[in-house]
Amino acid sequence: MEEGKVLYKDLSYKIVGILFEVYNELGYGYKEKYYEKAIIESFKEEKIKFKKQAPYKILLKGKMIAINYIDFIIDDKIVLEIKKGHYFSKQNLEQVKQYLQVTSLKLAILANFMPSGVKYIRVLNPNNLQKLNS
Repeated sequence: MEEGKVLYKDLSYKIVGILFEVYNELGYGYKEKYYEKAIIESFKEEKIKFKKQAPYKILLKGKMIAINYIDFIIDDKIVLEIKKGHYFSKQNLEQVKQYLQVTSLKLAILANFMPSGVKYIRVLNPNNLQKLNS
């Protein structure tokens, strides 16, 4: 990838804009599921394709041992994981890295609704990016 190039620039900016709009409208203090519902309404208004609570299987030796759910997969390109709290935890970051690994998508946005506003980080899939550079 070219240095300084933003992956899925327009779509990711739209997503982040929606996160800020939702926060500005609702403020802090709601449960994650209410932020999720507000984000869904905004995606529909903006005609952004998305899957909510997208399931994926965790396999061991070919056998399913669990099912986990990704908050959003947007336009089959970007994982969006939303949280509510005071900081990003290492566990949250590891969670989105796992989502990138199982989906083989290139980009995730981890967003946290905090008392001070919405904070987000973009997480790139290092495995997928290596394939692009080969």
